[in-house]
Amino acid sequence: MNGVVPPELIARLERSADWIEGGIALGVAVGLYVLAAALSRIIAKRIAPHCVHLGPAFAPHVRPLVRHGLATLFVGIATAVWPTGTTANIVLACVMGLALAMVAAHLLRGVSIPLWATVPLAILIFVMLLSGSTGGLTPLAQMLDSVGLQLGKSRISLLNVISVAAIGVGLFGAVRLANRLLTRSIANARGMDPTQKLLAEKLAGITIIAVAFFFGVDILGIDLTAFAVFSGALGLAVGFGLQKTVGNLIAGIILLLDRSIKPGDVIVVGESVGWVSKIGVRAVSVITRDGKEHLIPNENLMTQEVENWSYSNRNVRIHIPVGVAYESDLPLAQKLMLQAANESPRVLKDPKPNVWLTGFGDSSVDHEILAWISDPEAGVGNVRSDVLGRLWHLFRDNGITIPFPQRVIHMAPPDEAGNAD
Repeated sequence: MNGVVPPELIARLERSADWIEGGIALGVAVGLYVLAAALSRIIAKRIAPHCVHLGPAFAPHVRPLVRHGLATLFVGIATAVWPTGTTANIVLACVMGLALAMVAAHLLRGVSIPLWATVPLAILIFVMLLSGSTGGLTPLAQMLDSVGLQLGKSRISLLNVISVAAIGVGLFGAVRLANRLLTRSIANARGMDPTQKLLAEKLAGITIIAVAFFFGVDILGIDLTAFAVFSGALGLAVGFGLQKTVGNLIAGIILLLDRSIKPGDVIVVGESVGWVSKIGVRAVSVITRDGKEHLIPNENLMTQEVENWSYSNRNVRIHIPVGVAYESDLPLAQKLMLQAANESPRVLKDPKPNVWLTGFGDSSVDHEILAWISDPEAGVGNVRSDVLGRLWHLFRDNGITIPFPQRVIHMAPPDEAGNAD
């Protein structure tokens, strides 16, 4: 032995050291993940109440998001410490890629993105991070770009398809998340009535979609000038096809701007009374007391006459016809009518109810009880029923007769032949 170490032994020692370093990196990654899991319990409890407005589907994903997000941060710092290309760096990159993929998956699932769209994007994020630590993204991109299909002068590669799908899913999730955040912010805004808040939500939603579209076009590098001729013809066709849709959209915005119809208003739908549940992009949802939901196009409410019971004042006067017999004490009957109206819980005391004598019928003296209510969305017929039910007992206790049709038949005397005329 001359003291020279054989090259095979040196290579073996280097491989062993590399594996040991990889094992140490794996242990560090596991420890950082445990630390992130412990911290996520504390942090998730504090931020969970602030995420309620993001929807019930988002709540179960708050803690996993915090856990994997912290793990991504901690492992990312450790990855930056180890030299690129080493086994330890690759191990840490795998863990960081897995953590970031889980962040993306939970975030997209929290905004109700389907699982079939979430999983491919998470896998793509993992592969991209792993490729960045094993030689860069260029080899992976070249491999994906080599698989493609030639369509005339254009070529569609697997890389293009994956890029469009990933960006589309990501932007769709971002739009949903941004809409929920803006909806929450607008709902908590002071100095805005419900109609202004609804209008702000609609305009914000349209703006977010437009920004996401142009952002996606910019990222994908799509040249819109190439579609100038095609888009002109398509736009003309779509313009005619969507004329009603665009008209309803603009009509809905105008309805919100001039506040002629607002959510919660009580309007007349045909022969039925209903309250406005919501004003959508295409139609207004009106729910009647029978539980039927009418979807009325916004344009119809703009161009046709609409009876709005709560446009400037929510007070509505209802007419309750009542007839009493001719032999009844009319002053007493009218007093009892007022008493029945005043005792009804939904009838307002101011303006106070009134009784009118409206005519002399064939069998009764006709009256109308005029009563005011301030909650027409709760129904009108039930108020009439309550007042008439109370009046029935009052009439019976005080001897007031409710008439019914009567006919008098005169019989002619028989003639000499014994026949009646």
